[in-house]
Amino acid sequence: MNEALGVRALHVLQTVFGYPEFRGQQAEIVSLVANGNDALVLMPTGGGKSLCYQLPALLRDGCGIVISPLIALMQDQVDALAELGVRAAFLNSTLTFNQTVQTERALRMGELDLLYVAPERLLTSHCLELLEASKIALFAIDEAHCVSQWGHDFRPEYMQLSVLHERFPAIPRIALTATADTQTRAEIIERLQLEQAQQFISSFDRPNIRYQIIEKENIKNQLLDFIRSEHAGDAGIVYCLSRKKVEETAEFLNENGINALPYHAGMENPIRSRHQSRFLREEGLVMVATIAFGMGIDKPDVRFVAHLDLPKSMEGYYQETGRAGRDGMPANAWMVYGLQDVVQQRRMIDESDADEMFKRVQSAKLDAMLGLCETLTCRRVRLLDYFGQQSTPCSNCDTCLHPPVSYDATEDVQKLLSTIYRAGQRFGAVHILEVLRGSDTEKIRQWRHQELSTYGIGSDKSDQEWRAILRQVIAQGLVDIDHESYGALKLTAASRPVLKGEATIALRRYQKSVKQKRVVARSAGFVETDLSSVQQAVFERLRWWRVETAREHNVPAYVIFHDATLREIAKAMPPSVEDLRFISGVGEKKLQSYGAQIIELITAI
Repeated sequence: MNEALGVRALHVLQTVFGYPEFRGQQAEIVSLVANGNDALVLMPTGGGKSLCYQLPALLRDGCGIVISPLIALMQDQVDALAELGVRAAFLNSTLTFNQTVQTERALRMGELDLLYVAPERLLTSHCLELLEASKIALFAIDEAHCVSQWGHDFRPEYMQLSVLHERFPAIPRIALTATADTQTRAEIIERLQLEQAQQFISSFDRPNIRYQIIEKENIKNQLLDFIRSEHAGDAGIVYCLSRKKVEETAEFLNENGINALPYHAGMENPIRSRHQSRFLREEGLVMVATIAFGMGIDKPDVRFVAHLDLPKSMEGYYQETGRAGRDGMPANAWMVYGLQDVVQQRRMIDESDADEMFKRVQSAKLDAMLGLCETLTCRRVRLLDYFGQQSTPCSNCDTCLHPPVSYDATEDVQKLLSTIYRAGQRFGAVHILEVLRGSDTEKIRQWRHQELSTYGIGSDKSDQEWRAILRQVIAQGLVDIDHESYGALKLTAASRPVLKGEATIALRRYQKSVKQKRVVARSAGFVETDLSSVQQAVFERLRWWRVETAREHNVPAYVIFHDATLREIAKAMPPSVEDLRFISGVGEKKLQSYGAQIIELITAI
């Protein structure tokens, strides 16, 4: 960054955004884009991506155009910028005709710093002509992974965004995402014509998130125990695969004293919007949702993300769990997982209308996800390795904190494989495990499978133990599920050396889940162990002031100030408004708007 631009950028960072210094690669990215160059930015959720385009837009002449698929969240993003004194607006289908006309006029007259536009709106001839008639500072393509046809958040409109380079070749573009493996990065570059863009790839690690994956038994009670024992009163997100499960889980949590809301694509838009707004604005709510919810959610104090079903890919899992702990404070990524998850995901891939190439890609992504669930080593190492980042054991995941017991399972696997083979590779998991365990069922008698040499050779293990073994065998590619034959288990070529005794297999030994001990609730997450009793009193008072202020402004509480800023104020106990200026997160506009109120609150303690 040249010296003059560097001074200006730092001044805007401090006076508008209230941050004393840049983090990580932010300064280099801001300098590059402010100087008119293109950039591709991969940065984890909570890493400060927005600043990478908001600040250059303020440094350059004209208005920064932000292409975002998040129509439901644009109002909150614009409100947050208004609190900073930034002139921001949006163009999407929620506006009235008069509001649209006023916004377009403000853009043409140079009265906006940032304009958020939905991709389908941007691609209309009217909008493109409007942009050509206006002074544009830059284009920011947010959630750029949506361009990937292999991805979990594919948006067809993103495929056409190369029009920006073709019609506005002199205007810098910055594409940003928190989730992209090597293949997705290549797709972003090709489809958005960013071959000349400099790439910035930050660490994918979110060290404050603890990863935990447990055996699925009684899902609802497991979830209830988890929330009660570790997150009483906290905000969290619970992901389910089906709409029905979302509704049932939200109802169950409410019946058991957990304030929960459902969210899925089958709900009417006004209800869905209302639930999202409540989650963003209220403290301690749990959102139970399908993956239709979450992208772009900026709520910083989500303390946990729980999965009741297996995500389809590592990208999906990483992005969904990344919605926890955006404020850098400890958070949990918790998941229950079982054999039925594997069967269900395989069926969804096999029965989809997609072409064979797409199915192969999705199968490979599922295999990587299964590998994470079944790993005997650090989950974080496995997760980061998927995104091409080397790391060391983290001491903050379940496999590090409570190392699983592995054992030589070759004989058990041989018993399982032999039973599948001798039954003709025509039967599903339930029947095969019943044969193994020597069960007396009508189906076994019908097929005379009690006469098989493998009948009952696995009677020394429970059904749950065999399910765990089968799940791991499928994850290792020794057994496949043929959904054209109603979920029949079939041996793969990789099983041959195991059956012949030419290869050994190590598996995780099944361990029954231990019910978590209930702990005393933490006053809805307000207690901060690093604050003195007086500072804690100030912190709580500031939080409740923030709730009331946010309600008056009709914005989420974090738009006023993040917890981290209130915590710093409580620690510093600034005696004057001028001293408040040195707190991270307090820019000039917020100092003018709230400085006197904050000092009055502090001195009244």
